[in-house]
Amino acid sequence: MAITQITAEPAVPQLIVTSEFAAPQDLLFRAYTDPELLVQWLGPRGLALTVDHIDTRHAGTWRYIGSDADGGKYTFRGVFHGTPSPDGIIQTLEFDGMPGQVCLQTITFTELGDTTMVTQNTVYQSAQHRDQALRFDMAEDINDSIERLEQLLTRLVQERTATPIQPA
Repeated sequence: MAITQITAEPAVPQLIVTSEFAAPQDLLFRAYTDPELLVQWLGPRGLALTVDHIDTRHAGTWRYIGSDADGGKYTFRGVFHGTPSPDGIIQTLEFDGMPGQVCLQTITFTELGDTTMVTQNTVYQSAQHRDQALRFDMAEDINDSIERLEQLLTRLVQERTATPIQPA
């Protein structure tokens, strides 16, 4: 099971989430940037995620829409700063339900032998904005996503090890 730590220091406009996964760095990066994989883990189980678009290059934009069983829609969007790579992703993040409240998010993928540490550092415009986001069950949603990501990675690692490598 992934070991996850969520840190939200009082009066600091920052949220740091660290999780360690039994998967290589390249699979984590792929899970964060491949639309077919993103929809399998990102967000709480009660939302069906649609990737409207994702352009993983410097100044490329992304937009995801979560839909709940009652027909509610939750749209998130942002811009990549620098070209995303297996070392990390820098992007802005904005929830359409809180227009103008833009966050800067840095995600790093650090290989630690047989595991990879993912550190997601989200900087908000104010501590109050961060606290408002936390009131919307954010910690529960993060843990749900991490659990789903771990299940996806377990499957991807198993598929990778089951596929024989063909000689060149």
